[in-house]
Parts: sequence; structure tokens; C-alpha cells
Amino acid sequence: MTARRATLGGHTYEFPSLVEVMAKATPHRSGDVLAGCAAGSEAERVAAQTVLADLPLTTFLDEQVVSYEDDDVTRLVLDTLDAGALDPVRSLTVGGFREWLLARAAEADEAAISGLARGLTPEMAAAVSKLMRNADLIAVGRRARVVTGLRSTIGLPGRLASRLQPNHPTDDAVGVTASLLDGLLHGSGDAVIGINPATDSPAQTIALLELIDAVITRYEIPTQSCVLAHVTTTLRALEKGAPVDLVFQSVAGTQGGNEGFGVTLDLLSEARAAALELKRGTVGSNVTYFETGQGSALSAGAHLGVGGAPVDQQTLECRAYGVARHYDPLLVNTVVGFIGPEYLYDAKQVIRAGLEDHFCGKLLGLPMGVDVCYTNHTDVDPDDTDTLTVLLGAAGCSFVIAVPGSDDVMLHYQSLSFQDVLTARQVLDLRPAPEFEAWLGRMDLLGPDGRVRELTADAPAARALLAAAR
Repeated sequence: MTARRATLGGHTYEFPSLVEVMAKATPHRSGDVLAGCAAGSEAERVAAQTVLADLPLTTFLDEQVVSYEDDDVTRLVLDTLDAGALDPVRSLTVGGFREWLLARAAEADEAAISGLARGLTPEMAAAVSKLMRNADLIAVGRRARVVTGLRSTIGLPGRLASRLQPNHPTDDAVGVTASLLDGLLHGSGDAVIGINPATDSPAQTIALLELIDAVITRYEIPTQSCVLAHVTTTLRALEKGAPVDLVFQSVAGTQGGNEGFGVTLDLLSEARAAALELKRGTVGSNVTYFETGQGSALSAGAHLGVGGAPVDQQTLECRAYGVARHYDPLLVNTVVGFIGPEYLYDAKQVIRAGLEDHFCGKLLGLPMGVDVCYTNHTDVDPDDTDTLTVLLGAAGCSFVIAVPGSDDVMLHYQSLSFQDVLTARQVLDLRPAPEFEAWLGRMDLLGPDGRVRELTADAPAARALLAAAR
């Protein structure tokens, strides 16, 4: 390990390892305080950021935050890097990389930014984000283009998709269907119709998959379904011939964190291969969906890096993206406020984390969405989620998640409502995924201005959709 120093105001700060530089350069958040790796003062944070800015970007190829020998996530990232993709920025420091990204964002040079994705390590993305203000994260995130598809196309410019999340506390089919139709009539669901099941029963998972598939098939909706069961449950559903569009799994940034989720990299490869065999796509072949969130490795006690030092939660979150990108996902979302105030204490921390996660994911080539959400004991309110939603829309976020009335009655947290998505699209002049937008038009759900309208007597197709549910 190499100790690094910076002197500010006559005081010399020493950082014994790269792990400590990364942790102490991170904007303040409660999870790093809990882990014991946060900067002790704003002066120490600035000193760490000064050291970080001067580090060659290639430092992260030579020094690991979590060791290669002990962690399969590190091995996956380093063994699959595209060395040529890094060439445009290989000679830069982390601070120089920040300036390069901002210059390309100002020039609207999306190809230059997006072309780096497979050459960057997650630690490189995390490092440069620690030197950026929120406006920087928005400017570059907006220019990092990632387009994926299965039966709808996600990530095109000027579009904001949404995941329709019709959860129910008992997986009741009538309750799920009511929420599903409510979302469709509000123009939601172009990213995915995705249910968090109340149990991990294979039979229940199959029943929910068949329910959504029946609606999608009957009304020819250009979207995909997902039941967010454990990947082993989805594999069992696949074996029984269930209509699986997307294989879902929560992933973390360390081998230990993924073991805590009960998954291995080989298991994810097996599930993706099984889903690909079904060939259910019409516009693409991205068949995986991953969920992440800052603090997941820490909550599992799997957050230690080289020398046993705690790794900051934002760097570990980026390493989870290093896992996800190996499986060419259709969707990745960070559940930014779900894990609670122990990890992100208040609105300032949640908003910052949401922008960081979106920026880093896009920089690494992922179709990033955000569940703009909070638990009821966090110091966050709907004004804060309004703010984050608009900022993410400006940053070119691929999709957000919506539930009826913004209150998830199954998972017991606050997310966005269907109306919130409509508001974001209206104020930022954004539209749904193109295939889904065309379907909304066929269902008489769009007004002359292209916006979703209220259901009226002159919308027979949409009224038929509603009547069929009775």
C-alpha cells in the first residue's frame, strides 16, 4: 500500500492507502460514518480530493480497492476490460479526466463519452464522480448515451421510460390487475411491468408472470414483464416453461455482498443464457434486470477492501455496476432511498447519491434508472423527491419507477406516483419509449399535444381495456 499526503492550511493529511483516499474524498453520508471510513472534517475531505485529483487514472489498474485474489467482482472487471476503449483518457489524472468529460459534455460529444464505457473500471467512475458537483454529474450523465431494447427501446434522447410496479401485499390477482391498469391508463410501464412478489414461491412467481403476460399479449403492449423473484426462483420458472422476459437479481459490489444475496457470477450467466433461449424480444435481446443501492454491501458486512479497510459505499455501488454490465442488461436501477437513514440520512444525501449513481452507471455503459424513493423514517419528503426527479430527467435518466399514489403498500416505502412521471415528462418535454408511445396512440390515450389524456367517451379502445378488467 502506498501512503499519500496533502498539506492544507499548514496541516498535513496522510492517507495510508487508495481505499482511504477514495473513502475520505466522498461527499458526507451516514453510511460511511457508520463504516468508520468517512472524512473527519471538511478539510480532510478536501485534502483527500486534492490527492485523488492528482492520481493517474491508470492507478486503478495497478492498485485495487478490493483485492484481485480474494474477490471475483475485481477479477470479473479487470479480466474483461477493453484496454483500447480507455486509450483516449489513459494518460490523464482523475482531475484531468473530470475536465475531459466536462469539455466533451459541453461539445455534446456523446460518442466520445459513451465510447469509454468498456475501458473504465468502476473505481475510475467512482473517483471522478467524487470530484464533481451535482451540475457536473447532470451535464455528463446527460451526454452518456446507453440504448437497450427487448420489446421497447430504452435510453433514446428525449425519452423518459417508467417501470410500472403493481405490487400487492398478498399478490392478489385482482389488486395487482387494478394497479396494472391504473398505470397503463396513466402512460406508465414502457420500461417494464415489474412486480415485487410477496413470497419467493415458484408457483406464485409463475402465476404473476402469466397474469402480466396475458395482459401484454391481449392488448399487444410493446413492453416486457418481470417478477422480481430471486434468480434461482426464476430459473425454476424457466424450467417449467413460464413466460419470462427478464431475469432479475439484486447485486452488490463484492463477492461477499453477492453471496449475501445468494448469487454467484456463474448463476447469473446461467439464468441469462436460459432467458436468451426464449427469444422473446422484438427490438432487442437485453434480457436481464439488476437492482442496486448504496449501502447494500455494508449492511451485509461485506464492505472491506485491501488490508481489511472499509470501502466507502459509493465506490462499492459502482462495483455493483461492474457486475451488471457483464450481463448486457435491459435495465439497472438504484433504489436510492430504500435502504434507510443509516446509509443515506437526509434529502441532501439521497439527491447526491441519486445523481452519482446515475452518472457512474451511464459512464460504465449501463441503462440506468432510479427508484426515487425514501423510507418513512428518513429525513426526506415529497418535495425532495420532486427535486430529484426533475434533476434526473435533466440528466437523461433512462427510467424511473412508479406505484399507485406513490405509496408502495407491499414494500412500505414512498416512491413516485404515475402522475409524477407525467409531470416530469411534461415539464422537461420528454416522451415515453417510441413503441409504447405508438401503442398509447392506438389506445386513444394521447391528446393532440402527444400527452396522456383523461379517459373519455371518445376513447373506445382504452375504455375496452378498462371494461375487460371488470
